[in-house]
Amino acid sequence: MVRIRVLVVDDHRIFAESLAAALAAEPDVDVFAAGSGPAALRSLERAAAEGRRYDVLLVDADLGGRPPGVRPAVPVREVGEDGLVDGLSLVAGVRAAQPHVRIVVLAEKDDPRRAALALQAGASGWVAKDCSLSRLLTVVRGVLREETHLPPALLTGVLKELTAARKHRTESERLVESLTPREREVLRCMVAGLGRKAVAERLFLSPHTVRTHMQNVLGKLGVHSTLAAVALARRAGVGPAEPGQALTGDVVERGGQLA
Repeated sequence: MVRIRVLVVDDHRIFAESLAAALAAEPDVDVFAAGSGPAALRSLERAAAEGRRYDVLLVDADLGGRPPGVRPAVPVREVGEDGLVDGLSLVAGVRAAQPHVRIVVLAEKDDPRRAALALQAGASGWVAKDCSLSRLLTVVRGVLREETHLPPALLTGVLKELTAARKHRTESERLVESLTPREREVLRCMVAGLGRKAVAERLFLSPHTVRTHMQNVLGKLGVHSTLAAVALARRAGVGPAEPGQALTGDVVERGGQLA
């Protein structure tokens, strides 16, 4: 019998332990519980090191206690330039680090927008916390067959959200393409969370030159703040600049100053 290794990630201890106990009664399921994002990552890393990888993660949509759009509460060093993520960001981080793991999000209520965000982050399913055990097992076994599971009532709303997100992404990509190579490099530094001085050091530019580039970036993207620019860049698929990565723009020395 092929056994399914499941990790429940929920900071509500009673719920996590109750769900784990119910799943453990299944003859083909090995289940463990983690009470936070960092605990889940430690468990994933330990299992991988021991050659006992998890197959499915069941992640609380509200892990950390704060909704999307607010600074996440759970510290996770693997994800995000600021080292912090919420439940859905944990989904993206795990999928990036261990793409073989299938992830199902457990939610208190149906929410088309958040369900769409979960799918975009890499989740394979979205189920209500109060669904039946048989339904949850169907989802767990289904995602291992590369299926995507959503409640029927959410399908129309999620499709609308995904269509809108695709439209926004196309528009964002067009705006990013209007930037010069140097401006795109500055934008990637902004996505990495670097301030003006750090960007200047990273690109060997003067702070004044970086300020000009940043103003040009905001103007071309049609936004009024760095946060808005970063959000648009992420929609367009722009990733953060990596330390030591080759620069995309030419560095030209002018009058003893790099520009």
